[in-house]
Amino acid sequence: MTDTDISDPDVPLEIHVAVDDNKKTFTIQDTGIGMTKEEMIENLGTIARSGSKAFLETIAKEQGDVSSKIIGQFGVGFYSSFMVAEKVDVYSRAAKPGAQAYKWSSSGTGTYDIAEAENVQRGTKIVLHLKGDCYDFAKEDVLKDVVKKYSNFVGVPIYLNGKKANVIQALWMMEPKNITEEMHEEFYRFIGNVFDKPRYHMHYKIDVPLNIRALFYVPEYKPTMFDMSRETDINVTLYSRKVMVLQKANNVLPKWLRFIKGVVDSEDVPLNLSRELLQDSFLIRKLRNVLTTRIIKFFLDQSKKDNERYMKFYEDYGLFFREGIVTTPEQEQREEIARLLRFESSKTMPGERISLDDYSMRMKAGTRNIYYLSAPNRELAERSPYLEALEKEDIEVMFLYEPYDELVLMNMGQYDKKFLKSIENEVQEKADLDYVDSGDDKSISQAAADSLTNWLQGTLMNRVQKVKVTRRLSSHPCLITVQEMASARHFLRTTLADRSPEERYRILQPTLEINPNHNLIHKLSSLKDDNPELAKLVAEQLYDNAMVNAGLMDDPRIMIGKMNELLERALEKH
Repeated sequence: MTDTDISDPDVPLEIHVAVDDNKKTFTIQDTGIGMTKEEMIENLGTIARSGSKAFLETIAKEQGDVSSKIIGQFGVGFYSSFMVAEKVDVYSRAAKPGAQAYKWSSSGTGTYDIAEAENVQRGTKIVLHLKGDCYDFAKEDVLKDVVKKYSNFVGVPIYLNGKKANVIQALWMMEPKNITEEMHEEFYRFIGNVFDKPRYHMHYKIDVPLNIRALFYVPEYKPTMFDMSRETDINVTLYSRKVMVLQKANNVLPKWLRFIKGVVDSEDVPLNLSRELLQDSFLIRKLRNVLTTRIIKFFLDQSKKDNERYMKFYEDYGLFFREGIVTTPEQEQREEIARLLRFESSKTMPGERISLDDYSMRMKAGTRNIYYLSAPNRELAERSPYLEALEKEDIEVMFLYEPYDELVLMNMGQYDKKFLKSIENEVQEKADLDYVDSGDDKSISQAAADSLTNWLQGTLMNRVQKVKVTRRLSSHPCLITVQEMASARHFLRTTLADRSPEERYRILQPTLEINPNHNLIHKLSSLKDDNPELAKLVAEQLYDNAMVNAGLMDDPRIMIGKMNELLERALEKH
């Protein structure tokens, strides 16, 4: 119809809701096209005549499972009025100029009355006379919450007792260029129920493979321990044509993106999609994959656009990316998430971080490994005996300062067809140079080296599987190697946490590699014959130091007693 075809063309299209706590009524009225008498009989009479049971039986017979099909079917919304009302009155006047208005009434028992009515404006008005246990729907505060939750973004103004109720615009349906920062802040605070500002906002719109309108926000505040919990819901609301389908749509995004707040609107999501199907339907999985890929791309773009700003975000929220890699089963998507990780390396200045892509671009031709080293900080990483052992090969090594970083890379295994490898494993696997007796005073002889390794084997007993000489060290007296060092550390913190030291040594089977050119080793070679008791204390301390360097001693306090004894013996002559 055009304006010339309807009565009262100047009356705007609106929805008015009114409640009367005294009369216990709830009224909803629109200024739409209304209904003729015949349309009221056809649309409303069928439901009233059939009654509730027959209506449900008809729907079930035609549509199958009622629980999954009934929502969204014609008449269900009107039928539901009898769940809360003992009587329903419907007033309607068709939009055609001069049309007669009618009143339709029913108690939902299978009969209805219809008669002419006066003083009815264009559109339809429904008056619910509430049942005794449903009087809450006659309270303005209750209806205000209902409108805000389910209909806040419908395209027609909604008034509650004369006051506009849906005051927030559906920003995700607007053109991004028309949205100001103030509008973003207001909308973010509304949907997130928060008071800070968003540090990032992502406005996304596509029509294929799905029709999607999405608006996502990243909070400015640093996440709390509660936010980190995997029990926290996804704070994203799912809409279909601006009508809310699910408030906390936990399956629309993967769990690791639970820090995101926002809305997703897709016309492809039917209103009659049941809550059960929403949990794991093909449509929702497809929607999740599309949105996840787009969010990863957004953060990658931000890292290139303003790296300093991205690094501040990464410091606060990077743990979620690591979780995403560990919990995502598909290797391709794990590697996509891994593009967002940042690490310092042996080739960067302190504080400067690189991505896995940056590392790959700088790799020497023919190399296939991306090397990393786990250490609490850069100083300890640079002083690591394992880094020293590979120093001559000029290999770039990424520094991992958090224990879970090592677990993440170990779990991922490879990136862009390159293997992610701990340098400790490289040292353990790489063939060492044969020991050559240099003949100078700085190094022990071959015979002394053999004697010392045998003595250390007997002194340390079951704490080592083997003692051998290494040529890879310069400033460190010794180091420990075990099979799959990263896995061993994780194993110690979990499965072996409550095991005895003897059991740990038996399972780890560490190898102690000694540096024959180091002054401590040189003196220990003589001390074992001159002062066996003191030599034993020194050997045990060197072993403990090597275990600490390897990250295989979870509580260094156990060394304190032996350290005090060693100091006491060292000071006996003073």
